[in-house]
Amino acid sequence: MLTDKVSMAFPLSAPPSLVIFDCDGVLVDTETIANRMLVRVLVDEGLSITYEESRRLFLGKTMEAVMAHVEREIGRPLRTDWVDFIRDETLKAFSVGIEAVPHVRDVLLALKARKIPYCVASSGKFEKMRFTLGSSGLLPLVDDVLFSFEQVGRGKPWPDLFLFAAKSMGFAPASCVVIEDSLPGVQAAVAAGMPVLGYAGDPHTDADGLAQEGAYVFSDMNELLGLLKVA
Repeated sequence: MLTDKVSMAFPLSAPPSLVIFDCDGVLVDTETIANRMLVRVLVDEGLSITYEESRRLFLGKTMEAVMAHVEREIGRPLRTDWVDFIRDETLKAFSVGIEAVPHVRDVLLALKARKIPYCVASSGKFEKMRFTLGSSGLLPLVDDVLFSFEQVGRGKPWPDLFLFAAKSMGFAPASCVVIEDSLPGVQAAVAAGMPVLGYAGDPHTDADGLAQEGAYVFSDMNELLGLLKVA
């Protein structure tokens, strides 16, 4: 356990100094495409797994962590370039086009108009973020405030990425709010000492799990500005 689980109280009494968004599942709707592709590959590797299990097991984790899990399950090493292979296959799958999460563009524009700083902190690589955010049309709103696990020693559920993003943006952790949709992401935010809102707009999201890990759960991005006290 990284830290004691806490229950964060929302709504806030005042707007946060910084809003930190996860990328996949929070800004861009990528999880369905990515997990369907991953399941096909894993079944070919000999792992019996469903789409629902893939979402539950791997949401919010780095592909390196996924590889380690799969190798334990199948009892043999995967090809040495498996992580790069999966990332290439994921980008190919995304070529059909990626949609922004409903209403999140309006949220970003509203934060910008109110001069409330925000950034993106993802378990994905910069290449993937720029591809999906570009496809969805969101990249111009976030291109200068992207942070990736590539910049820190440990990815989520460790707090390193969120702490690095907050420090880089010039804000104390306690003055930030994180928007996440995965259990490792919520765990990372709690470990960083940051209040966290758990987005559960996707029906496959583990809303109860997000709440148990310390997130205040919401299901519609139209609610977010009110929760952040900026509406």
